[in-house]
Amino acid sequence: MKLDKLKVLVLCTGNSCRSVMAEALINQLGRGRYQAWSAGSDPAGYVHPKSIETLKRHGISAGQPRSKSWDEFAEQSFDLVITVCDQAAGESCSLFPGKPKKLHWSTPDPAKATGSEAKIDAAFDKAFMMLKNRVEDLTK
Repeated sequence: MKLDKLKVLVLCTGNSCRSVMAEALINQLGRGRYQAWSAGSDPAGYVHPKSIETLKRHGISAGQPRSKSWDEFAEQSFDLVITVCDQAAGESCSLFPGKPKKLHWSTPDPAKATGSEAKIDAAFDKAFMMLKNRVEDLTK
């Protein structure tokens, strides 16, 4: 008997960094048991290049991410909805059919990092590792 994949939606405000990385991590580390998408309440309209660089540097396939609104998913049901930024967690989020379990993974926004290339890379790596640890706990 084949079990269906658990459907996960990862939400953030801009859908350019954290939610994109979490989506890729869940899809790869979920070992085929999870299928994830990401979206934002106020999408930036682009995926931050450092998000893709960080995923690749850590051996995670980014897939073909694009920044999109959570409205695209309003009619879909999910098993789990995860917010990765405090702002999105506090917003009135679209209601998704069914009764998805909700989690909040507060993660600092690496896109706000300033300074040298090394400091910016460190901010993206920190967010990546926080998300990776949470995804590993989720997919055990």
